[in-house]
Amino acid sequence: MPDFDSSSPLTAREREEDYRKEMLPATPSLQRILADKIQQQGSLDFAEFMATALYHPELGYYAGKAQQVGRAGDFFTSVSVGPLFGNFLARRFLREWKELGEPQRWRILECGAHDGSLAADILRALQQLDEQAFGSLEYVISEPLPRLQELQTQRLRDFRDRVVLGCGLEAIADDPLPGVVFGNELLDALPFHVVEWRAGKWHSCMVVNGAKGDFSWQLEEITANSELAGALAKLDGDFPEGYRTEVRTGFRDFLEPLTRCISSGLLLWLDYGFARPEYYLPERHQGTLRTFSKHRAGEDPLVMPGEIDITAHVDFTAVAEAGLKLGCDPRAFRNQGGWLTDCGREWLLAQEGLPDAGILRQFQTLTHPSHLGGSFHVLELGWNLPVKLPLPEIDSHRLALFACRRPDSHE
Repeated sequence: MPDFDSSSPLTAREREEDYRKEMLPATPSLQRILADKIQQQGSLDFAEFMATALYHPELGYYAGKAQQVGRAGDFFTSVSVGPLFGNFLARRFLREWKELGEPQRWRILECGAHDGSLAADILRALQQLDEQAFGSLEYVISEPLPRLQELQTQRLRDFRDRVVLGCGLEAIADDPLPGVVFGNELLDALPFHVVEWRAGKWHSCMVVNGAKGDFSWQLEEITANSELAGALAKLDGDFPEGYRTEVRTGFRDFLEPLTRCISSGLLLWLDYGFARPEYYLPERHQGTLRTFSKHRAGEDPLVMPGEIDITAHVDFTAVAEAGLKLGCDPRAFRNQGGWLTDCGREWLLAQEGLPDAGILRQFQTLTHPSHLGGSFHVLELGWNLPVKLPLPEIDSHRLALFACRRPDSHE
């Protein structure tokens, strides 16, 4: 997400030195790995290209750069605004703990925790809000990348008695606890397919080696009865020739291991995106794929693999459908502004007569429709709860769930 900070950009000399220091060593190596893979197996689906570019354990974007978020990084998130975001999340998690019966042991599992800044804000707020809830909490971050493990260990050293770092999901699943699984700006970084509408049908945009040692696109027909073909069959629209967009098919595979890590509770996802009808509007003919580097947006994900962030908006309808098939119950879907305002209602009441310009600026940035409040959305999925509350009608309508089927229905 581009930074709303208005400070002046780096000078050309500073950018040039930064590029030499950070970008040149990794890009050629990862580019060779991808080029060799294409040479050996032929064209590469973009989802696989993206997974390698972002998540290669040594050369991927998330493995190599120490600081990607905030003013000095590549993009801006709600965490960058200040600790108020984590405070509001802590209040929502605390409410869930109470609704679960105030269990003596409970768990928060954060996915995509980056350097641990959000975890620190949440833990600090929980410690202040409710000592009992804090004292019975196990905060888990399952992080496979060593560089991020190191940053998280440093950031969370004051909470080492409450935090579990570096363990795999399998170990957590052996001891499921009531609690919350959540991710902030994680789903947008999950690999996706790029597709294009040509001659009345969808084609997959594959990655091939270019003539100049670079990468280029190549359209190929999509295999019938594949997951991608099934996902595309749900799109309904009069698409113009050359319409290009993104489709993720892996939400169910992503969610299923996470559901085994909590015995009951909440799966919560905050990200920029839309429900399916808005995502695939015919006029959105270039899709939502973007790259980010030094707060500059780009649209070519095939350049500098491993050195730029690659992202696309989230189809929240597809996430909800995947959750329904696993047995989850959608509980809320709304923009971040409305959701955070609801979470922070008690905090807001406490601010009357005690204005703090800095903290109010944080609240405005997080919730105002022209900032993060309108472009980001929140999806709550209930898991294995004794009382299955219906999704509010307005949320269900916005999420376009009228066509979704529950796991016990006949497909």
